[in-house]
Amino acid sequence: MTQDDHLSTTFAALADPTRRAILARLAAGEATVSELAEPFELSLPAISKHLKVLQKAGLVEQGRQAQWRPCRIRSEPLREVALWIQSLDRLDGYLRTLQARGEEQ
Repeated sequence: MTQDDHLSTTFAALADPTRRAILARLAAGEATVSELAEPFELSLPAISKHLKVLQKAGLVEQGRQAQWRPCRIRSEPLREVALWIQSLDRLDGYLRTLQARGEEQ
C-alpha cells in the first residue's frame, strides 16, 4: 500500500466523530472495549465496528493479557498525517510568497 493509500485510510477513519473520541480516550492510556463504550449510547458491537475501522487504518491495536484485551493507540499513522499537513503548510507559505511578489509588481 502506498503512503497516499495509508493517508486515505487514515483520513477516512478520522472522519467519524465517534472514532476521533475513541482515539482521544486511548491517548490517555489503554482501555477495554467496554471502557471505550461507556461514554457513548452505542452497543458494544457498534463500538467494535468502529475499532475495526481504526485497526484497519493502523491507528489502534488490541493486545491480549489473559481475559483482558486492551486497546491502545498507534501513533505512526498520525505522524504521517502530521507530516502531510506540514507539507500543505509549506505549500501555503510558498503560494503566499508568490502572491506577495505578484502584488509588488
